[in-house]
Amino acid sequence: MKPETAAKKLGIYLPAAPQEFQDNPVTRAQLDELLAAPPEWLVELRRNGPHPRPVVAQKLNISIGGLARGGITDPLTTAQITELLAAPPAWLVAERASFAAVRAEAKRVKEEAAKKPSS
Repeated sequence: MKPETAAKKLGIYLPAAPQEFQDNPVTRAQLDELLAAPPEWLVELRRNGPHPRPVVAQKLNISIGGLARGGITDPLTTAQITELLAAPPAWLVAERASFAAVRAEAKRVKEEAAKKPSS
């Protein structure tokens, strides 16, 4: 698979990965090996970042769209994410509330659908 695909599956920001990883295709066996026994560079990237936008959104508990509305377009490090969580700006508070409401509504709809008998 392409390095971009492998980076997404690993949850890492590709430009921060070693050049060798960026330049070469990754087999399924290699990906499984990276997941089972991650090398130090992968552990470090996952721990400290920079993190890709989907990971940043997950860590902030907001949507990727919420990141864009908040003006976050670049990858963030763990330290930057921690700073945002320690003193959340107004946009982050609003996005977290909005995201929680959307998730609660999705859960409610799913529960309602489960209660209805299937035809």
